[in-house]
Amino acid sequence: MTDPVLYYLCAIVAVILSGLAKGGFSGIGALSMPIMAMGIDPLHAAAILLPILIAQDAVGVWAFRHSWDRTVMVVMMPGMILGVALGYLYSTAVSESAILGTLGAISILFGLHRLWAERDGAVVLPSNSPKWIGTLLGTVSGFASQIAHAGAPPFQMWVLPRRLPRDTLVGTSAIAFAVMNWIKVPTYYALGQFTPASLKASLVLMPVAFLSTLAGVKLVRRVDGANFYRLIYALMVLLGGKLLVSALV
Repeated sequence: MTDPVLYYLCAIVAVILSGLAKGGFSGIGALSMPIMAMGIDPLHAAAILLPILIAQDAVGVWAFRHSWDRTVMVVMMPGMILGVALGYLYSTAVSESAILGTLGAISILFGLHRLWAERDGAVVLPSNSPKWIGTLLGTVSGFASQIAHAGAPPFQMWVLPRRLPRDTLVGTSAIAFAVMNWIKVPTYYALGQFTPASLKASLVLMPVAFLSTLAGVKLVRRVDGANFYRLIYALMVLLGGKLLVSALV
């Protein structure tokens, strides 16, 4: 941490976005890591966010514990576990700058993909796409989640076309990412990302996490979704570009 003021500003904004995402603004949570990485190195940023995500996951798992799709879990979870392992190996083999660049690239790709989707130009997988595609996208989801806590887009690419009932979709997503986030705990520990300082930072930010999650539940029906999401995704592209440039110079 080179600038405490910048760190706390970035951390609070990132946790609020994560909470809003858990509260109903699905997708904007992917902006949390790029913002955190503006104030602290990405490895420590990810370590601070992981306990917060696990705590937020608990709310969703409890609320939708009886509503989930077994097929999605069976097909995607092996790939998600493999993706986490690949992300861990990648993190052990590359420099901090490479991690920063990867985070920037993931942010740019996700932001551009969502902006394209908002213009009705997205290529959507058919609802009967083969299960191996689901496993492959699960692997991409696990890798992106391990590196940047951004595993939702690949996961949704295979799950959304299946048109699950609302509660089943929410419950399946909550349980899948809760399981994956717990799987990431040993890899983060092995990488030395968990420190007394990072765990203390997570604890300090926890009230913000819960309050923003509750706020998301109340605000999701009052906000002009289309313009709000376009702004978020455009910001993701800009922040991703900034992180990518910082990694290359």
